[in-house]
Amino acid sequence: MKALVLTEYLNLEYKDVPKPQIKPNEVLLKIKACAICGSDVHGYDGSSGRRIPPVIMGHEAAGVIEAVGDDVKHFAIGDRVTFDSTQYCRDCLPCSKGDVNLCDNRRVFGVSCDDYKRDGAMAEYLAVPEYILYKLPDKVSYEVASVIEPLAVALHSINRSKIKAGDNVMVIGCGTIGLLIVKLLKIMACGLIIAVDIDDEKLEMARKNGADFTINSKSESVEQRVVELTDGEKVDVAFEAVGISETVGYTISSLKKGGELTLVGNIQKKVDFPLQYVVTNEINIYSSCASAGEYAACIKLIDSGKIDLDDIVSITAPLSEGATWFDKLHKGLPGVIKVVLQP
Repeated sequence: MKALVLTEYLNLEYKDVPKPQIKPNEVLLKIKACAICGSDVHGYDGSSGRRIPPVIMGHEAAGVIEAVGDDVKHFAIGDRVTFDSTQYCRDCLPCSKGDVNLCDNRRVFGVSCDDYKRDGAMAEYLAVPEYILYKLPDKVSYEVASVIEPLAVALHSINRSKIKAGDNVMVIGCGTIGLLIVKLLKIMACGLIIAVDIDDEKLEMARKNGADFTINSKSESVEQRVVELTDGEKVDVAFEAVGISETVGYTISSLKKGGELTLVGNIQKKVDFPLQYVVTNEINIYSSCASAGEYAACIKLIDSGKIDLDDIVSITAPLSEGATWFDKLHKGLPGVIKVVLQP
């Protein structure tokens, strides 16, 4: 089969690789669409340390089942499906509590690190365990289905928070996850939704997707603008989807006393943290990693029409052109949210 292989950092080759052999509890999935995640781009240049070459990247994908293992009971050849990006063990303590995203033996498709290597979906075929598969409604395209994974991540971050009806909310970072958080907040009974970024095109997308106000942190003081927009009260809840010292800092200072922050982004391994402000104002801090069972709810939201992901898919391109698009994303593509590759 053909696959897009990271042979060395900053070098992708579209080449022949062995077709996966399935285990009794797995299906052979013919990949129809695979989105490029920001973490893939950081893996492409080696900055994340989680895409050690050689590896086939890709964990946001959908396809059609071409073969099933002997023990597969709930899926059949021809089923249109997507799958959880995380393969969890189902035996450890976190799994027993339903925290599958925190599995002690967690394996993410398309990741190659010091602990493990698991090839991903930027290929014609992928072997996937039955227990992480989800059937797709007929009207949900494969391209839209490839964005269900980040939607599940966004929904998980909201589920991790203690947001209440009427809360004023701020979302920092209007990349894929941030925009999806804005989309989800729009269908909730929250108060003001304020989106923050340094890219005016992304801020425009945030407004189209439900943000009441936007702030360009490159040209405005975020804290001062938040005070103005909330009549001096600041925001009740914030979702930080960047993960650098500067954004964490101004996010915390924009929260009211007793407010809450959910940390989603993690570009930097360590950030400066205004500990005294957090303690003296009793700011509640939460964190959010991946997703833990939100796929089914996300599929229902899309199928019902409550969430539209068409505008998240900016570009579709053949997998054979994947190296070109990785290079463009690495250099920067203004206004582009998601590039989806089609094997």
